[in-house]
Amino acid sequence: MQCVRNNQWGRLASVLLASMAFSSAGLAAVPDTHAAVSLHAKYVSLGERLRHNPFQRALALDSAESNADLKGDIYALVDYPFATVSAALNDPGHWCDVLILHINTKYCRATTDQATTALSVNIGKKTPQSLDDAYPIEFVYRGAAATSKYLEIQLNAQAGPLSTSNYRIQLQAVPIGRGRTFLHLTYSYDYGLAGRLAMKTYLATLGSGKVGFTLTDASSGGQPEYIGGMRGVVERNTMRYYLAIDAYLGALAEPAPVRLQKRLQRWFSATEQYPRQLHEISRTAYLDMKRREYLRQQTAR
Repeated sequence: MQCVRNNQWGRLASVLLASMAFSSAGLAAVPDTHAAVSLHAKYVSLGERLRHNPFQRALALDSAESNADLKGDIYALVDYPFATVSAALNDPGHWCDVLILHINTKYCRATTDQATTALSVNIGKKTPQSLDDAYPIEFVYRGAAATSKYLEIQLNAQAGPLSTSNYRIQLQAVPIGRGRTFLHLTYSYDYGLAGRLAMKTYLATLGSGKVGFTLTDASSGGQPEYIGGMRGVVERNTMRYYLAIDAYLGALAEPAPVRLQKRLQRWFSATEQYPRQLHEISRTAYLDMKRREYLRQQTAR
């Protein structure tokens, strides 16, 4: 078995080295773990999708639905050095600054005891809401790996609203060279009967007409047809989380007093690039709500 694993490692490494054409930038980014090798191989395989897509950025999105769970995956090439990405996201407190950008996140606080680091998150409406009315989710934070060539952060929650469970937010990152980083974000959760029924009610009422990003077979030379239903839901939320990460990273170079404003502006502007999927409220309403929620996040216990 060990021999098989070693052979697989060797084949992946050979493919990556060939794709990098042995350039100095490529050799500097050669990965040092199996997970990093796999992510580099994914970057190579997604080359065409990263270059040509409807997202106006180097990004690929996939989703999957079974009778018990939903999953969204985003792969993206970003113009931030790996060292910057790793330092920014290998910190539970910084993740609260990321998560609060999502329109449904009402609150986030990181706490650490002797055994566990946790993010206490409240999820709610897309409009102002008291914490008592928002649903609390406890994510266990784990820095699964942090080397000079690979980063992996995992957020896991056992339970969510309406019989949903096993929430997972996972970020992986590797350096690509020339000051760029390749990211993989996974967002997934399981759901039971109550969750499925609640989602069907939402999709038949408030969520009717809402879509995701994947084009369906019904698309033709005319108007594109996008995936709807529960896959549409998970695609929208995966994109919102990714755009929060990107907005956070993009504002790091700004002076500290204006970073929050820059993050909020960047997140909202990015979502407005996809109004069919992500537009919910006006820029003014979003900024006002988030400033208040951020202040509450700094003071509430």
